[in-house]
Amino acid sequence: MLATPIAADLALAPPLVFLAFSLSLVVSALVGPWTGRAIDRWGGRPVLIGTNPLFALGLVALGLAQGPLSLFAAWALIGLAMGSGLYEAAFATLVKLYGQEARNPITGITLIAGFASTVGWPLTALLENQFGWRGACFAWAALHLVLGLPLNLSLPRVEAPVPKAVSVSAAPAEEASSTQSADTGRISAVLAFMFAVTAFTSTAMAAHLPRLLQVCGATLAVAVGVGALIGPAQVAGRLLEFGVLRRVHPLISARLAALSHSLAALALLVAGPSAAVLFALVHGAGNGILTIAKGTLPLVMFGAQGYGARQGWLSMPARVAQALAPFLFGWVLDRWGSAALGLSAALGLLAFVALMLLSTSKPAPGR
Repeated sequence: MLATPIAADLALAPPLVFLAFSLSLVVSALVGPWTGRAIDRWGGRPVLIGTNPLFALGLVALGLAQGPLSLFAAWALIGLAMGSGLYEAAFATLVKLYGQEARNPITGITLIAGFASTVGWPLTALLENQFGWRGACFAWAALHLVLGLPLNLSLPRVEAPVPKAVSVSAAPAEEASSTQSADTGRISAVLAFMFAVTAFTSTAMAAHLPRLLQVCGATLAVAVGVGALIGPAQVAGRLLEFGVLRRVHPLISARLAALSHSLAALALLVAGPSAAVLFALVHGAGNGILTIAKGTLPLVMFGAQGYGARQGWLSMPARVAQALAPFLFGWVLDRWGSAALGLSAALGLLAFVALMLLSTSKPAPGR
């Protein structure tokens, strides 16, 4: 919403503004594991409280930017806050509070946050129209302090961890530990890969969907209207997870969600713009469920112990994929046209195949 006025005011090329945003995603990826360890140790309250002033500082710095250096520095600050104040940190906070029973609270957060763009985009456009892009940045900074900070202050405290006694392991226990470690590594690799490829597709669609639909034959008006369906479809997918799919293992719902984009892309390639609405609904619903899967799959596969740090490491490839997606998919779209959907469909299929390598033998949390 602000990229074009920022670029015009600072006399910069628009891609440079998005490159600064990509930097923030890389910074957030590097911060993630440290944030997770902090939440594992002290709970999410002190970490999330600290992110509100950091977000505010970064947004004020962005509003005061006068050139590329100050622009990139501001986005780096915002990246620090993103790495410790977005979904992953919220999920880790809930797991610290509720343990294996955190699946439903995680879904509840995503239901509310599913309306972020529904509220945030129009509000940002209104603020920019009334006060300019700098005023919009200052207004969001103020909201972090007057709304976000009090909400995070209301979170319950977590008792300090009690040191555990160290015991000497016997040889069979060591062998079992070695086997378990190898299994943990395999599962972690699969989840990190799945999170990365689905994050790439989700970000690519968010950045290029209107243009992609036009390349597939839709008019600009249809493309914009169809794009507006993604947000409600995501919320619908999360409601489905909260209702019907809560009775099944999270791995099964994640498989269905990972495959949804591939099926939607195939329909759009075959039927053209007549399938645009179907594409938006199926892709959006799957994307909504995948957001929940990012929180619930590590919990059900590994348990609550050390969840925050593990979540941080698993999210690192996804953040980097998000940073690269707008440029790489845009490049592919320029050269392949509608066939670029083949790339995103293939990534969805790979994510589905990767999840098929994992077992649902472990019970889902909250059962």
